[in-house]
Amino acid sequence: MKIARFLSEQNTVHLGVANSDGSFEILEEKSFGDWKKTGRQARSRAFLPPVLPSAIICIGLNYREHAKETGMRLPDYPVVFMKNPACVIGHKESIVLPESCREPLQVDYEVELAVVIGKSAKNVRKDDALNYVAGYTIANDVSARTWQMKAGGHQWVRGKSFDTFCPLGPFMVTPDELSDPDHLALRCSLNGEIMQQGDTSDMIFSVGALIEYLSTDTTLLPGTLILTGTPSGVGFMRSPPLFLKPGDTLDLTIQEIGTLTNQVI
Repeated sequence: MKIARFLSEQNTVHLGVANSDGSFEILEEKSFGDWKKTGRQARSRAFLPPVLPSAIICIGLNYREHAKETGMRLPDYPVVFMKNPACVIGHKESIVLPESCREPLQVDYEVELAVVIGKSAKNVRKDDALNYVAGYTIANDVSARTWQMKAGGHQWVRGKSFDTFCPLGPFMVTPDELSDPDHLALRCSLNGEIMQQGDTSDMIFSVGALIEYLSTDTTLLPGTLILTGTPSGVGFMRSPPLFLKPGDTLDLTIQEIGTLTNQVI
């Protein structure tokens, strides 16, 4: 299923399965990951984030080509940081440049495959890990680079957690409709020009390996979102560096999921 959270024309929030005509069949959610079709139909007035995450765990330097462009060696273990769940927004909502990030401009884009954990996961083995996945969506790990590298106390959370810094969507695709999360083409376009283009096969740590690592002696709650890293082509590694400015439009596409669009204001 391609599942969306949306605001209906009657201003009510629903989960729904996308129909070919743009409408949605409303889902009943008994518990997270346990959805039942109701047969009722609705039309969307606005997309909302397809999941409201209980936690957002992010992986840095997980693409070989991205590690190469930064000049850093390939990590022996996943590089882990987190984002504040309050920074999540949906498809076609606006990314707001914080006042503290406007002079100088420093806000960057990162297209990422996001994995949604569907049930409590602890000490999960790699070979069994995908059975704990409720679905997959597109994420933009928006990043304030000066805050990330200098003003954040030598860790990345602060520069990654400003409001609106985690666009998600437009859909969460359930595993039965996504053939292989480790072989998906993804790209990021800025104002119609491709900035990032890669494939999840370039990831150093696969989706299953990440779930195994993150769940070691640690419970991943239902609704945990895992951002799996970004391919090469980010703005701060360009010459000259390229940062987001008001009026920019980002289109992030992942094979078998769709395209996430957000404007910068």
